[in-house]
Amino acid sequence: MILLSVSRTRRRRLGVVAAAGGLLAALLTAAPAAAIPDPGDSPPDRKEVSRSDQAEAREAIRSGEIPGQDEIVHSANIRHVANIPKDALPGTNSDLAFQGRYAFAGNYDGFRIFDISDPKAPKTVAQVLCPGSQNDISVSGDLLFLSTDSSRSDSSCNSTTQPATEKSSWEGMKVFDISDKRNPRYVAAVETACGSHTHTLVPERKNVYVYVSSYSPNAAYPDCRPPHDGISVIKVPRNAPQKAALVGFPVLFPGEGPDGGGNPGAPTNPGVSKTTGCHDITVLPSQDLAAGACMGDGILFSIKDPERPKVIDQVQDNVNFAFWHSATFNQKANKVVFTDELGGGGAATCNAAVGPDRGADGIYDIVGKGDKRKLVFRSYFKIPRHQADSENCVAHNGSLIPVKGKDLMVQAWYQGGVSVWDFTNSSKPKEIAYFERGPLSTEQLVTGGSWSAYYYNGYIYSNDITKGFDVLKIDDRRTDAARGVHVRELNVQTQPDYFD
Repeated sequence: MILLSVSRTRRRRLGVVAAAGGLLAALLTAAPAAAIPDPGDSPPDRKEVSRSDQAEAREAIRSGEIPGQDEIVHSANIRHVANIPKDALPGTNSDLAFQGRYAFAGNYDGFRIFDISDPKAPKTVAQVLCPGSQNDISVSGDLLFLSTDSSRSDSSCNSTTQPATEKSSWEGMKVFDISDKRNPRYVAAVETACGSHTHTLVPERKNVYVYVSSYSPNAAYPDCRPPHDGISVIKVPRNAPQKAALVGFPVLFPGEGPDGGGNPGAPTNPGVSKTTGCHDITVLPSQDLAAGACMGDGILFSIKDPERPKVIDQVQDNVNFAFWHSATFNQKANKVVFTDELGGGGAATCNAAVGPDRGADGIYDIVGKGDKRKLVFRSYFKIPRHQADSENCVAHNGSLIPVKGKDLMVQAWYQGGVSVWDFTNSSKPKEIAYFERGPLSTEQLVTGGSWSAYYYNGYIYSNDITKGFDVLKIDDRRTDAARGVHVRELNVQTQPDYFD
């Protein structure tokens, strides 16, 4: 590990500082050593768009239908109050977590800690170089957790890329001590099957359980062979995090054959991802409940015994969902919003050709009680603004805005920007606010935009892949009540009971 020192509004018309146990770390005050990326550590290559699409985008900009390149536009009820560009970590910005007056921002090259005590003027507290995609991030007490889902030469932060076909290659979870926010200390690493694309915390008083989501096994990968039909569970003792260890691999998709019992994908279900693991899991500890977005399946399961989660219901959408990406409960735990990451986040899907039902959110009601609960589909939601064909845009990470009696959510849509929407009526969701920038390019499809957009203690925070850390303020009677709700810590995939 290397520790580093530290518009206008327009109406739119278109719809650790020590080596221990093999964990190598170093403390520097100079510029960072260059990170050595994996094939998955960098965004996809730029893709040329057709001349007709280029001309259409230029005309849409001239007419005011879409904003100009990098131009900021937003609804009248949102203000852009701060932006902190990338600094020492040049990689792709990823997920966010929060604790007290701090925000923790993942990046494919490591992570960055901000002091957000004044949201209008965030300050960098620390930048840690520790490459390995996606560096999905979360915090609990004095511990920070980081996912590595790219094949590395070892578990250190000085690792280099290494083929997954080599048995010695490493992927999995890293654990840091953040009791000193200015000097995070790398304390543990746990290797997991197929790495850790994302992870979810189930925190208890003495231990933190970590649900590790990963997928896409291959018979040629010694540590990631099919069937890969479950999740890894890690137990981390708070007082001895160096003893973090894998305690189980519960199978969520039991079935006969080499691929388990999840969605078979093509050719049975053309255009749908074959289920070979989960992409993301959201837990609601107050209800002992979890929802999993698992490639070709959405699942609801009980976590009364966190080491042995039990699936309650399993659903598929083989008409409009290509890749079940993430899940969000409403506060009453009688709804789940699942996202479909059509195109993997690197495609232009917010256009008329794709339409409003694909690359969208799927809203499901939870009906019944106990282990008899079922997921019942109600409707889709997608941002009501078309983007240029040079803009990657699809449903991505978001969180609840805590207002009693309402189901409100803020969500990232990559270059589609940040959307605030209301799904109180499951069958008639509607957008109530938005913020976005114009395309990064009108000639090439360049990966960018908001990866995660979350509401935390009165403000919306967005980690933009290329533009950095954004802070937004929403002023709207429908969301004003949320200003009085404050939490001490927020990992969005570990949803709090805001009104307990």
